[in-house]
Amino acid sequence: MKIELVTTLKRQATKILAELHESGEPVLITEHGRPSAYLVDVEDYKSMQRRIQLLEGIARGEQAIQEGRVMAHEEAQQAMSRWLK
Repeated sequence: MKIELVTTLKRQATKILAELHESGEPVLITEHGRPSAYLVDVEDYKSMQRRIQLLEGIARGEQAIQEGRVMAHEEAQQAMSRWLK
C-alpha cells in the first residue's frame, strides 16, 4: 500500500490519482504522521460496498435464525407468492 502525506496529495493530486488508477492500489493519506484517510478507486469502492451489503444481509439472516424467526419452505413460498402478485 502506498502512503502519502496530505500535503503531497494537495500538491500532486493528479499524479497520485493517475498512479492509483494504474496500480489499483489504495493510498493511505496521513496528517501529522497519523493515518487520516484511504484513497481508493471508484470501482473498488463500489465493490467493497456491495460486499458489505451482502455480509450485512448474511448477518441479519444469522441473527434471525438465532432468534427463531424462521419459517418452513412452504410458508416462505406462500408469502413470496403474495408479494410477487
